[in-house]
Order: sequence, then structure tokens, then C-alpha cells
Amino acid sequence: MRKFEPAHDGKWSKLHPVWDGFYTFLFTPGVTTRKGSHIRDSIDLKRTMFMVILALIPCLLFGIYNTGHWHYAANSPLGYDLPYMDMFWEKFGYGLMQVLPIVIVSYAVGLGVEFAFCIRNGHPIQEGFLVSGMLIPLIMPADIPLWMVAVAVVFAVIFAKEVFGGTGMNVVNIALTTRAFLFFAYPSRMAGDKVWVSGMPETLPDGFSGATPLGQLATFTGDDPAFKTMADFTNQWSVMDSFFGFLPGSIGETSVLCILIGAAVLIGTGIGSWRIMLSFVLGGYAMSLLFNAVAVNPYMTLDPVHQLWLGGFMFGAVFMATDPVTAAQTAQGKLYYGFFGGAFAILIRVFNPAYPEGVMMSILLMNVLAPLIDHFVVQSNIKRRLKRLKLTEIKTA
Repeated sequence: MRKFEPAHDGKWSKLHPVWDGFYTFLFTPGVTTRKGSHIRDSIDLKRTMFMVILALIPCLLFGIYNTGHWHYAANSPLGYDLPYMDMFWEKFGYGLMQVLPIVIVSYAVGLGVEFAFCIRNGHPIQEGFLVSGMLIPLIMPADIPLWMVAVAVVFAVIFAKEVFGGTGMNVVNIALTTRAFLFFAYPSRMAGDKVWVSGMPETLPDGFSGATPLGQLATFTGDDPAFKTMADFTNQWSVMDSFFGFLPGSIGETSVLCILIGAAVLIGTGIGSWRIMLSFVLGGYAMSLLFNAVAVNPYMTLDPVHQLWLGGFMFGAVFMATDPVTAAQTAQGKLYYGFFGGAFAILIRVFNPAYPEGVMMSILLMNVLAPLIDHFVVQSNIKRRLKRLKLTEIKTA
């Protein structure tokens, strides 16, 4: 870590953090720490953040196209039967016009708040929000008003990050805090059938509702003529539809294929924790199997793989639960953290219709519990080693 010194004195010295942030955006300064350093790594925070953004690009591109597809499906007499790859460039163009402004607002507002705090406190700009600024748009519905995004980002950056000391000091995930703020402050824009399809017309095609698969499951009664049994559900939203992402939902969360590409990048570069990803999936799978065994309603009979591939479960497992700041730090703790996070996500999803997704609340809960998990893991290791030491002393006595 380099020492931070203002470039010059005078009335402009307060703005040095902004200049320094842009100056080092693409180039690493030729100043290195020579004393008191125990760091032996070829990758810094900036390169780490860019690798995560690179892993998110497939989800972003697919989300742009998927946004356009469901807009045209809602405005077409074919509805759900509109061929997915028809009108490719029209769909991509519409999606780009909807998604790009959300990305711009997310970065502009979030970085603006960070710049203000850096200028006020006189410390260099960190690159932590580079990832949060991309995650926030990907977990939003495409029709979310831009001013709501701005308000939520300001709230999350200030109250979930800066008040704790900035990058690396936050207790809960910044992107999920943004979503949680919107969910509770403006619930009508974050839930229901009308928010997941951009540009929903007044008159919809026959049988078209715009609801997400999880929304349909959460309100399942068997009274809907088009959705009487779980077989009807799987006919409309197949397992492969869920894998490729051919369904409405948050901008970047629908395609398991794109998420797995991102997971491969994160694991291959050593940035993402495979322990958390794997245990999160296993926890969700185990809870789904348990529900299958004791099913008391149709929702609990859903195939476990299909359950995991719906909604934002896989996106949360790969990009949210693995946040290195808010996740458990010990190797064993990561396994507990991920397993219970995945299990709670399915538990909340199935038994609380008010939270048909479940992943957001589950990961925020585990963020808060992560230090406690690490504490018990460390104390357990200490007790085990002390016991081993006493046995050794007895044998050598």
C-alpha cells in the first residue's frame, strides 16, 4: 500500500483524491511499499475489481437482450410464444436503452458519494464500488425509476459503507442493501406482476401476465385456469428455460449459464470462494430435498434443481454470498456460511410469500452472522489445539 500525499498545496489540494482516483484508474503508480509489508501477491484491489466486472459481463449482455425480449413479448399477440431469437437487434437495442441508464446512474451516484467522502476525509479513493456499481443494476427490474436507484444507492453507500469506514469495513453487502432499501421503501416497484417486464402495455396478450416464475409459485392456488398443477408450471417454465434464462426477472439474474461462466472466471482467478459457492448450492439443494420429502403444498414438490435455477439463487451464490468483505473469512466458516445461506434462501422463498425470492434476506442475515461463525470456528480450533497440547504433555511427562 502506498502512502497517500497531496500532489500540491493550496486551495485545490482537497480535490487531490479525485485526481488521484482518475490518474490511477488504468495505471498503477510507480510507488510501492518497501517497509512493514507482508503482502506477496501480483494482484491488487483494482485488478481484482476488474476481474469481477469481467465475470459479470455475460450476465449484463444477456440481461440487456432478455429485457428487450419480454418487452416485445408483452406487446405482441404471440405473448409467451414469441420466438426468443426473433428481432434480435431490436430486442437488444431496446434492452440497452433501458439498462444502460440504470448502470450510469448507479456508477455516477455511488462514485459521487465516495468522492465526496474522500475529499472530506482526505483519503485516497478505493475501487470497491466498481463492482457494487455493476451489481446494483443487475438485481433491479428493468423499469425501476432512475431517481429511486439514485436514492437507494446514496442510502446504501452512506449507511452501509462509509459510516463503517469505507471499502473493506462494511458489515453487509452494498448491492443487497440497495435492493433491500428499495424493497421496503417502494415495494410496488420491486414486487408484483407488473414490474418485471419493461414497457408493459395496458392490454396484454391472452394468458400473458408478466409474472416471474417465483411470483407464480408464491401465489399458487390451483384456481388459475392456465396454472392448475405443478405440471402446468413446468410446461410453461422448463428446467432448460431456467438454465438459459428465458424467463422474466431481474436484469442480470435469470441466466444460470451466464452465471456459471462468471463463476468459472472467479474461481479460475482465485477471486471467488468455491467453498461458499458450493456450500450455498448444497444448502439450497438439501433444503429442497427435505421439502420434497415432507411436502404439504405443491410448491414444496418442485424439483430441487429447478428450484435452484429459478430467481436469483445462483446469482446470489456466485456474486453476492462470496463478497470477501461481508462473508466468513475462515475456510471452515465459509462452508457453514454458504450452507446455511442457501438453506435459508429456499426456506424463506417457500414459506413466506412476502419474500418470493428469499436470497436477499438470507444473504443479509448471513452477512450479520459471519463474524459469529468465524468466532466459533476459531475458538473451536483453539480448544482442539489446547487439548492436543495437553495430551502431548501427558505423554512426554
